[in-house]
Amino acid sequence: MNSSIRLAFLAILLFSFCIEVHSQEKLIVPGEFDPRISTIAESTSADRIEKDIRKLVSFGTRNTLSDTISETRGIGAARRWIKTEFDRISADCNNCLEVFYQRTLVPAEGNRRIPKDTWVVNVIAIQRGTTYPNRYIIMSGDIDSRASNGSDGEIDAPGANDNATGMAGALEAARVLSKHKFSSSVVYVGLSGEEQGLFGGKHMAQMAKEQNWNIIGILNNDMIGNIEGIDGVIDNTSFRVFSEPSPVNTDERQRIWQRFYGGEVDGPSRQLARYVERMTRMYMTNLTATMIYRLDRFGRGGHHRPFNDEGFPGVRIMEKHENYNRQHQNIRVEDGIAYGDVIEGVNFPYAAKLTAVNAIVMAGLAWAPAAPKNVMIGGAVRASTRLKWDAVDDPNLQAYKVYWRETTAPQWQYSKYVSKDELQVTLKNIIIDNYLFGVAAVGKDGNESVVVYPTTLIPRR
Repeated sequence: MNSSIRLAFLAILLFSFCIEVHSQEKLIVPGEFDPRISTIAESTSADRIEKDIRKLVSFGTRNTLSDTISETRGIGAARRWIKTEFDRISADCNNCLEVFYQRTLVPAEGNRRIPKDTWVVNVIAIQRGTTYPNRYIIMSGDIDSRASNGSDGEIDAPGANDNATGMAGALEAARVLSKHKFSSSVVYVGLSGEEQGLFGGKHMAQMAKEQNWNIIGILNNDMIGNIEGIDGVIDNTSFRVFSEPSPVNTDERQRIWQRFYGGEVDGPSRQLARYVERMTRMYMTNLTATMIYRLDRFGRGGHHRPFNDEGFPGVRIMEKHENYNRQHQNIRVEDGIAYGDVIEGVNFPYAAKLTAVNAIVMAGLAWAPAAPKNVMIGGAVRASTRLKWDAVDDPNLQAYKVYWRETTAPQWQYSKYVSKDELQVTLKNIIIDNYLFGVAAVGKDGNESVVVYPTTLIPRR
């Protein structure tokens, strides 16, 4: 080989090497673990949660129809105490929370569980996002309690687990997360009127819709403290995440899409449930999230449902093994069986673990870029699958992550990073018929958005 040919050959090799290096530098894959979230996972306090639960129980009853004037008994005293606690947390973080009541008058007419016109009052605390103040991730607990008769506002109804645990969890999450700043807004809320018909959630969801809130998820916590099940199982290492498969307002076009292209178990709420499971697996120790493919327990409902009804993604987080003797019961002993939702039925470390799950999920979503929009797919009768999506405009965006899984798998199994400068990908030799697909946005800190399932076909070339 003469010198001219040798030099030309070396030049080609060097040029190829530069292209390869440039290509590798173009896609900088962020680390998946965020040490800040590991710290958050370890920061919730069982002692503080116990103190809050005992305080809520001390009001005797928090029934929606109970006393609103007394300073020591009834739902009025309870909600004023909750607001005071949120105010105290806000003062500790330089007034980082916007704390307020949200009221709606529920008429007796047409509501069988409301015998008289009743004010239903939510207590809300918003930790405003630094970049996207109108993008919200919400954690809710219910303020109210009930005994056997849901309309009895006089009898004792301590509601230690249902739902002082969820309310105490929201307060504790505020204490932990208020030490951080997030690009999106984080909301902590005590909802009322749940036992009479989800009235607090309905009002908040309607107001959010009217005010054009961009809610990326609501985590409804309802009973997160019982580990002794009616089935005889004692378990403090697992919990359930309930989620609807696809939005209730799915139109005819979307139903046709789901029939022929899939997505009937890939709606926004189901993706949020998968996100909860993934974050639990990554950051929590000795705790497993069990996804339940159902809106709520069989024939029953919770305060995430009104948000789902308005088109917002939402899930219910709760204990794995319920004890029905401790729910919606007058306090009594019959045939040697103790009934009633009393403090002795609550496991405080378990409630702290489930509170930590909420905190890490909210932190991850609030730090992550927005989810991609207009995700498209193609690949019918082809050897490979193609995906395209619109660019996410976010200074924190580092990359996109394409996911796929077998059609019978509950969780995403496989993934591939794509440069933030690339808005499409071809998955070679991945046959579209055999998998389900989605795309998430990934931040420079490794935090991801929820996965978005494709809802449009890529036009054929």
